[in-house]
Amino acid sequence: MPERTNTPTVRLDPWSEDDLGLLRRINAPEMTEHLGGPETEEKLLARHRRYVEIAGKGAGRMFAVVLLPELRKAGSIGYWERVWGEEVVYETGWGVLPEFQGRGVAAAAARAVAVEAAAEHRHRHLHAFPSVGHPASNAVCRKAGFVLVAECDFEYPPGTVMRCNDWRLDLTGVV
Repeated sequence: MPERTNTPTVRLDPWSEDDLGLLRRINAPEMTEHLGGPETEEKLLARHRRYVEIAGKGAGRMFAVVLLPELRKAGSIGYWERVWGEEVVYETGWGVLPEFQGRGVAAAAARAVAVEAAAEHRHRHLHAFPSVGHPASNAVCRKAGFVLVAECDFEYPPGTVMRCNDWRLDLTGVV
């Protein structure tokens, strides 16, 4: 995939205890409107704990997205296992803080997380499931090299079905 000259440079730092403040900023109403709205403090703390602990379980990883050379935390991204169709795949999801949106940060982070997932050599595909009504996240998928598979019903948050696009990236060609 050729690099664009105006593509921001990002680094993915493994999620740590220090990233709770970042998660609180990502949990804002304007950041979660396509995901069912902000989580309660209790659910947010449970999510933070899962993010910290996922790396040790061999089923994915979560990262803080760091914009370079500024060394500013711009958001989060990760990948985790899920059963989709009849296969186990990786799913990815991200959140980029408002002041960094529209600059290519999410697409750069999505390409970087694909490299991380591919390095695991566990699953062939990485999927993303943005709402059909969320043009920015669908554009991120396109820019990061994902292929649109189909529209689908997707349960998120648990108990709520939303209409999403199923985007898929073949990890065998990612380096």
